[in-house]
Amino acid sequence: MEFKTVGEFLKEIKKKFGRGVEELKKVAELKEVEQEQWTLDKYIQILKKVARSSRYKERLLMEKFKRKIDERIRKRLMKIEYPSKSINQLYKRVVRLERNMGESRREEKEKRSKI
Repeated sequence: MEFKTVGEFLKEIKKKFGRGVEELKKVAELKEVEQEQWTLDKYIQILKKVARSSRYKERLLMEKFKRKIDERIRKRLMKIEYPSKSINQLYKRVVRLERNMGESRREEKEKRSKI
């Protein structure tokens, strides 16, 4: 492959290797994302966006997601009989668990306040 100018050569290099650099940046971003900073819905939204660009393997992404979520939700997730088979299924399950836990806490507060 021959190039007429250095600029063409550099464009070709950037085209071939530039995507890898972007993926590495997104993987680094993914490592820094933690749920404690946001609500669960916002966290999942950010994680999806970063994960899409990182080309992370789905199984690895699922494990990373489980490690970064709230400990109470993670413990309940481990008790579920049938584990999630996809990252989207895991996202939905975690959101459902969090909402159920929130409802349970509200009900407990109401019961205590009536006593």
